[in-house]
Amino acid sequence: MGRFITVVMLGSMTSVQLLFAGAMPEQHADTKFVSVTEGTAGTLPALPSIPRGKSTVIGGAIHDVDPVRDQFSLKVFGGRTMKILFDERTQVYRDGVKTPLRDLGPDDHASIETVLDGTNVFALSIHMLSQSPEGECQGQILNYDPGTGELTVSDALSHEPIKLRVPTGTAVVRIGQASTAENLGSPALLKGTLISAKFEPDNKGRGVASQISILATPGSAFVFSGEVTFLDLHSNVFVVVDPRDDKTYKISFNPASFPITKDLHEGTHVRVTANFDGTHYVASAIAPN
Repeated sequence: MGRFITVVMLGSMTSVQLLFAGAMPEQHADTKFVSVTEGTAGTLPALPSIPRGKSTVIGGAIHDVDPVRDQFSLKVFGGRTMKILFDERTQVYRDGVKTPLRDLGPDDHASIETVLDGTNVFALSIHMLSQSPEGECQGQILNYDPGTGELTVSDALSHEPIKLRVPTGTAVVRIGQASTAENLGSPALLKGTLISAKFEPDNKGRGVASQISILATPGSAFVFSGEVTFLDLHSNVFVVVDPRDDKTYKISFNPASFPITKDLHEGTHVRVTANFDGTHYVASAIAPN
């Protein structure tokens, strides 16, 4: 009896297996396998266009590369450290040869072409060099000691000031809308003056200025005309890119004095008259352009 039950069970299992096997080809025929690439290739968001505005070259040593957040820290000559963002739009080179973005590593000396993306600093290109690179900074003079030649600048791209040594004979020129370039010399380096400086490191890693350009002195007036690329109605500031010099200007305004600012948005073209008060460009007139 037990032997008969065993035979019946084995026969049933065999029948089930045959039925299942017979159904498999039909199931396979109806099943479609889709790769991850096929399912996502058409849905990846496109990268935004590269931020507009005049670029600035910054030299220093790369630290704390974070490929997840797409950012790294740059130890700039003069003692400051700043955060810089990057992504697939960033071009990377090592001694002039293009290299993959993944080769970006800590302790590399680099010359980085940057641009402001809103309030963030974005790397357009990264040139990793075997030797210490040159750099640029732009900001206001906090102090200048003609005896030691030490110049302290509140850099526009960092919250920490940068210190440069200005050797005797360093070219100091005035550039801007209302003046032609002229050699002014170190007496023009007054507190509150907005400057742009090119510098390179000495053998101790300190920044040494090779050229200084005077952009604005306290009390001077300017007229800007261009597109609004950033707007903060809480802080009452907006940023204009003027196509005449391809530079970015951050302008403060009083909304009570300019009802037109309620209609401002990124992409609006405006004409702005602003006074430089030694700290900010302050709008005295705003009109659509």
